[in-house]
Amino acid sequence: MGGDNAPGEIVAGAVRAVREHGVPVVLVGAPRPIAETLAEHDAVGEIPIVRAEEALTMDEGALASLRRPRSSIALACHLVRRGDASAVVSAGSTAGVVATGKLRLRAQQGVLRPAIAVPLPTRPHPTVLLDAGATADAKPEILVQFAHLGVAYAETALGLTSPRVGLLTIGGEPGKGNKLTKRAHELLTAVPGMNFTGNVEGHDLLGGEVDVIVTDGFTGNVALKTMEGAVRYAFSELRETLEGGRISRLAAALQRGRLRDLRKRLDPEAYGGAVLLGLNGTVVIAHGSSTAKGIAAACVLAATLARQGTVPRVGDRIATTQRSHRRW
Repeated sequence: MGGDNAPGEIVAGAVRAVREHGVPVVLVGAPRPIAETLAEHDAVGEIPIVRAEEALTMDEGALASLRRPRSSIALACHLVRRGDASAVVSAGSTAGVVATGKLRLRAQQGVLRPAIAVPLPTRPHPTVLLDAGATADAKPEILVQFAHLGVAYAETALGLTSPRVGLLTIGGEPGKGNKLTKRAHELLTAVPGMNFTGNVEGHDLLGGEVDVIVTDGFTGNVALKTMEGAVRYAFSELRETLEGGRISRLAAALQRGRLRDLRKRLDPEAYGGAVLLGLNGTVVIAHGSSTAKGIAAACVLAATLARQGTVPRVGDRIATTQRSHRRW
């Protein structure tokens, strides 16, 4: 029921996930509009529905999770908590999903704050940016834990060994930044076994020089949305340029395959969404404007992470680092 295009595109994405990717899906929300949309795809009876008469609106924040204990996202988290589902996918309010997830699924042992991890379209593999909006006000110790969460995610989801970690700030030198990043740099440098390469700047986000980029949720969210806006603007200008004359259109036709690949690589919907790390359950947050394509990709991502055991892998790493810190 969450998202700018709910429930139509959400249901359509669920149907695609089931039919094209073999991912079993349960839809949680108001039965009547969901059933009507399923009927449009000739999918009535193909996907089960769990009734939830309430839903968080896109403009509702964290407190809505307390005001609406029977919302669709709350019931979806409850299904995961009691083992009736393996993961939650939502395109609804990020603040509402984060708050409800923390309340219903609880943080993993030793996790101070959850973090939203987003894959950036770098080569040869995506770079993990976190936090992208779950914890706006972070302390240096929390940024260190974000690094552990990001490393565990990169190892599990991307198959990387000893992922390189960078700290997002305003300069590459260790002394650059505010009090938060300066202290976080000191702590990250001293973490045993952490492949910390130092500071990275905003222009390094798509450079692929590190595998995990750590920052607070406020900075990460601004950086992510700025980058998304810049990509949309660049493609808009490129399209206008290529359609500006006969020679340009001919050149575009000759490069159609490469342009299609580039657009696909930079399309946020192709990655399925962000992952909320640090909870006792897999939670994938799709973009609020997701179409059926993005929702299907989010379902595939959620199923993959659940199958790979990302949550227990994250928990194991946090437990191991806690023991190491106590010895240190």
